Amino acid sequence: MPGWVTPAVIGGGLLVFALLETLRPLRRRRESKLRRAGRNVAMAGVSFAVVELLQIPILLPISHRAAEGSLGLLGLLGARGLLRSAAAILLLDYTLWHWHRVNHRVSFFWRFHSVHHVDRDMDASTALRFHFGELGMSVGFRALQVLAIGADPVSVAVYQTLLFASIFFHHSNTRLPIRFERLLVKILVTPRMHGIHHSDYRNETDSNWSSLFSLWDYLHGTILLDVPQQSITIGVPAFDDPKKVTLGRLFWMPFQAHRNGDWTRADKSASMRRHTAAEKAMLSL
Repeated sequence: MPGWVTPAVIGGGLLVFALLETLRPLRRRRESKLRRAGRNVAMAGVSFAVVELLQIPILLPISHRAAEGSLGLLGLLGARGLLRSAAAILLLDYTLWHWHRVNHRVSFFWRFHSVHHVDRDMDASTALRFHFGELGMSVGFRALQVLAIGADPVSVAVYQTLLFASIFFHHSNTRLPIRFERLLVKILVTPRMHGIHHSDYRNETDSNWSSLFSLWDYLHGTILLDVPQQSITIGVPAFDDPKKVTLGRLFWMPFQAHRNGDWTRADKSASMRRHTAAEKAMLSL
């Protein structure tokens, strides 16, 4: 794909959804949007530089090998053309579901992924907020995906473009018409669905791990849609203080052991939440 496509999707997605969420906000903000956006863009600049340095020598040669047709599952099955591309995109998204789950379940990976979750609001700029360590490791995981699946460079590029568009969309604070979103969430990850994943209750965060197609959470029984949107507080309890999520602290955060206490709330209440029947009557989706 042309080299300008990915930057165009990133820049266009950020601008379009930043505008939409300003016109139709889903949740009230707790922090200055401008300050948070600056912090998140700064994180993204470092992280994407690391990704580019790693994926050129690691990922590109592997994907070109896959294009020859003999690599991975799809190569063994002899898949070709559009069928191979469609299968590669689905398998890339499905295996990414597992990678996302690992980033929550394994404490070492959570140290890096938590940088994304400690954002005290969630909007389009949150889609950029990933620690360079996490994205660096994701290049290694993507190489394993390509090797195992046999995904060719075009399929990888198309999936990456769709993924960028999706993460800007579902991280955005955009209030969609509820009837439309109830239909859309059966296929794609939506802002309300992903808002539940960014809840400061652990059992709600440990759900909705899909990144593009919502199918995988339905398949594994990890879909959670009956949390009233107005009851959600974005973030991680141990990092609710704005002083704990400054740019400098975010870069250093993964190198400190903090997993066990992340979900300890200020009032010492449980990190798990169950809603009453009356609350569920106000379903967000």
